[in-house]
Formats: sequence, C-alpha cells, structure tokens
Amino acid sequence: MNFSIYNFGCKVNQYESQVMTELMISRGYEYTEDKENADIMIINSCTVTAVSDNKVMKLIRHLRRNKDDSIIVLTGCMPQAYPNLKEEFEQVDIVLGNSMRSELPDEIEKYLINREQIINIHKYTKNSDFELVSVSKFEERTRAFIKIEDGCNRYCSYCIIPYARGPVRSKPIDVLKRELQHMANHGYKEIVLVGINLSAYGQEIGLHLCDAVECACSIDGVERVRLGSLEPERMDRESIERLSKLEKFCPQFHLSLQSGCDATLKRMNRHYTTDEYRKIVADLRAAFDNCSITTDVMVGFAGETEEEFGQSVEFVKKIAFAKAHVFPYSQREGTIAAKSPNQLDNSVKSQRSKIMIEAANSTRKEFLESQIGRSEAVLFEQTDKNGLWVGYTKNYTPVKIKSDKPLNGMILNVKLCAVNGDFCIGEPE
Repeated sequence: MNFSIYNFGCKVNQYESQVMTELMISRGYEYTEDKENADIMIINSCTVTAVSDNKVMKLIRHLRRNKDDSIIVLTGCMPQAYPNLKEEFEQVDIVLGNSMRSELPDEIEKYLINREQIINIHKYTKNSDFELVSVSKFEERTRAFIKIEDGCNRYCSYCIIPYARGPVRSKPIDVLKRELQHMANHGYKEIVLVGINLSAYGQEIGLHLCDAVECACSIDGVERVRLGSLEPERMDRESIERLSKLEKFCPQFHLSLQSGCDATLKRMNRHYTTDEYRKIVADLRAAFDNCSITTDVMVGFAGETEEEFGQSVEFVKKIAFAKAHVFPYSQREGTIAAKSPNQLDNSVKSQRSKIMIEAANSTRKEFLESQIGRSEAVLFEQTDKNGLWVGYTKNYTPVKIKSDKPLNGMILNVKLCAVNGDFCIGEPE
C-alpha cells in the first residue's frame, strides 16, 4: 500500500511529518507524490488559528469525496487540542494525538483488520517525556530542520498550543549530537533548530538553548546553524554573548512580538514590555553585525482599541523589522481570551491587518535596500521559474543570481547589487 502526507503549520510539523514518512517506509509502505490517489492519506494538522482548523476540515471532506476507499488519518495539534470533536472526526478513519506518532503504522494495521474507526489521544501530564524520534533526511538537500524542544508552559491568553503540545520537554544533547552528525554526513550544510517554545530548551534538564546551538556548531560538516522562532525575554545578554562567539551561527532572530502595545501585551499574558523588547533588539544589533530581526504581529486582539493598535503600528516601524508575519486574532475555544469582552468584528481585523502589513512591507523594503553593496556568503538551494539561482545569506536575506553552472548546496560570496521585489539581485564575486 502507498501513502501520502499533508502537512499544515510550523517547522516542527514539517519535522514530524518526515518522522512519520520514515516510520511508514520502514514498515513497508510506499510514499507517493500522487497525494489524492494514495491508499493512506495522513493529515498532520495545525490548530493555531480557526483558519487552520477550517483548512484541515475542508481537506478531509474533499479527500473523502474524491476517494472514498482510502484510509484517512488525522494527527497533529487539532485532535490533541480538541479531542471531543466527534462530528468533525466522523469522516476520519484513524485519529491520533501528538504523543501517538510512533504508533502510526501499528494503528493502521489494526484498522486494516476490522475497518473500525480508531481514536487514540492521550492527554499530556507534567511528567510527559520528549518523544525520542529522529529523521535521516529532508527533501531539501541544503537545510535540515531538527526538532529539539516540544511543549510550552507560557499559557498566553489567546493560545491553545500548550493544550495541544503539553509541557516543555527537551531532546537530550547526546541524542541531538548523533542526529546532527547524521545530517552532516548526508550533506546538509545548514541546520535549523526548531521547537514549540524553542527558547525554553533544556530548562527542565538543566540545559540552555545555547548548549544546543554550541553542540550543532561543533559538528564537522555543518557550516551554518540557525534558530527558529524565539520568545524574546530569553535572549538575555549572557545568551547573546555566548551566541556571538559562534562563527557558524546565523544572525537571524525571529522574536515573537504579537503586539507593540504594553496594555495589549498584558492582556495577552506575554512576559515582556515593549521597552524590554526594544532593549533586547538593541543588544542583538550591538552584538551581531548586520543581523536581521523578524517577528509575528497579531492585530485585532480582544479589546484592542484604535489607540492601542496605533501604538503597535508605530512600534513595528521603530523596530524596523526585516520581515513581519501579520495575522488577525482568532478566538480559540478553551483559552482565556476567547471569553474576553469586546471581541472585534472581522471587518475591523481585516482593516487593521492591511495597515500593519503596509507598515511591515515598508520596513522590509528598507531592510533589503540596506543590504545593497554588501558582500555576503549565500547558500544556494534551487532555481526559480526564470532559471535564476535562489539562496540565502546568513541573516536570511533572499538572493537571486544568474549562473550557467548548478549551484545547489554551494556557498558562494555574492555582491548584492539591487532589490527586485522581495529579493536582492546579486553577482558572484
């Protein structure tokens, strides 16, 4: 039998989809790119917003209509966060929680015996362990995402993820080192360390995120080490100093902001103020030459006034982010914010999204223009539709160049000459 995987959501989900792919192949199943005609269709869901849930449910209905005899498996954050969605699960043959990933092939074999729906979702406890799984490859030959942390203890008032992922759990350093060495041996030059609350890595086992970064940088064959999304307050001066000493470390920091207004941050149960955030950014820019600061910004949170929204827009402009992902607040059942008064209309959220995106696009353009004239090492990954080679600098500036030679997986010094849309145009040196 063959199988396909539909992945929704973050880099952690991408890693876990690869875990499931390798588990299935090891049990004799064949992966197919013909997703909609697969015998087994595995959906790795995201539930960070209501939009994510809607996309998952729409896909389930479509797949069931298209090929009624296929086995549909739903796993990931959606069923873990909302295990009682009986009606939503009716068209799914197997429903697995986030801690059941390694049991996927066994559950499929059980289903094949009697063709009765299986729902296997275990609640996380404070003593839940990190799932000791690893991967051997990714479709990308130049960059590998390595999950080193799972879970979150923060309980931001709008977020369902602590319920979908459980408490903070971290990958042991010895396990991480073996996985990193394997990736290096198979030609991956850049490692991206990812987690649900990546900044919290090691806090329950006496380690720090810097320990994981230093481990990755110590591996022969790995030429770059990059971090996924970070909670800003964990970037203290000591951590910044440790990271600044690592030659392989990429100075790109995705510091989740959510709002540039202190009153809104407080209602969100975020654990920093705008002044503290601004100071962290200043410390990073002082420690790393030409670093980039990227972020996520939420608009239309419950109770957000026009004045508060205006403060958030001005803060985004002042920080001058290299890039910002802007999204409207989405009520998630089971969170504190979902019950808050003064919920905003979707039309208001949409209008504010447009204004914030305009501000973020402006700072993005300024950042790209600031890179012109610089000479940077670029790791090339693929060609675009026009045959230009596409790669990224250490601070994750996207670059395109012309080349008649294949550049996939190569790191070349490039002079950045111009901005074209969301890319810099370069010339090899």
